[in-house]
Amino acid sequence: MGTAVRPASTTPAAWDAFTDVDAFVDEVLTELAAMAADGRRPTRPGPKPPLTGAALRKAIMAVWCVCYCGMQWRAIGQLSGIPFGTLFALFARWTRLGLWRRLLDRLRRTWCVACGDTPEPSTVVIDSRTCRSAPSCFARGVDGGKKIRGVKVHIAVEKYGLPLAVDASPANVHDTKGIVPVLRQLVGKGFQGPAIGDLGYRGERLAKVGEDLGITIQPIARGRDGVFIPTEIAWVVERSFAWAARYRRLNIIVERTKEHLVAFVEIAFVSILARRLKRLTAHAVSA
Repeated sequence: MGTAVRPASTTPAAWDAFTDVDAFVDEVLTELAAMAADGRRPTRPGPKPPLTGAALRKAIMAVWCVCYCGMQWRAIGQLSGIPFGTLFALFARWTRLGLWRRLLDRLRRTWCVACGDTPEPSTVVIDSRTCRSAPSCFARGVDGGKKIRGVKVHIAVEKYGLPLAVDASPANVHDTKGIVPVLRQLVGKGFQGPAIGDLGYRGERLAKVGEDLGITIQPIARGRDGVFIPTEIAWVVERSFAWAARYRRLNIIVERTKEHLVAFVEIAFVSILARRLKRLTAHAVSA
């Protein structure tokens, strides 16, 4: 199954996301140029000229600040000098066009190759995280086990903890139902193989859905007597949620649409990967 995790060698650096925010901006600009070349029109024509140069870099950095700092759109618009309506319209349009998903997939493949693996995984790990949400959120529910009113973020990651598919649902949706859209996304990407999850993913219904999709659901125990046990590669998804928790927009959910919440999850991991790839050592790059 390929459970060994061999991350690529990177230069040492203290955790400070602001030091490498330019790497995030550069990657987004590269992907925007690729989308424009493909005819996807990442900027909409209108009476006002589109943002370019330093103004476009500032707008991309503002979107990152909303995700990492948890800022309001009006606040970041005031600080950046760009109307918040322009910033939100850019974010919404790029989300509709699939910019964040496309960029995350490219960076994920690049990282896997740098680690000496194939671009596509043979095994995934599935799990969910319950987050508190504001009353204005797109949906709310009560997670009876965790006593949290909010939403659940369902995710499937490969062995390096990088997401292949993300979805969200009200917190009262059971994991065996909430993970189904994620499994369908995996099939849409061509994945066929085992999906490891905790014992919450037991049940004939989910097993039958996975069988119809060509995915084998493998629920395993990841704890005993209240103690977490890092079984095989199942532990990597917990680390992924810990990474995402550093981005404040993903701690208390205020998004009015599910698509925007998923976009911010993808932005967080794009930021993480852009920083890693920037710090790849010369040996890893040449390999």
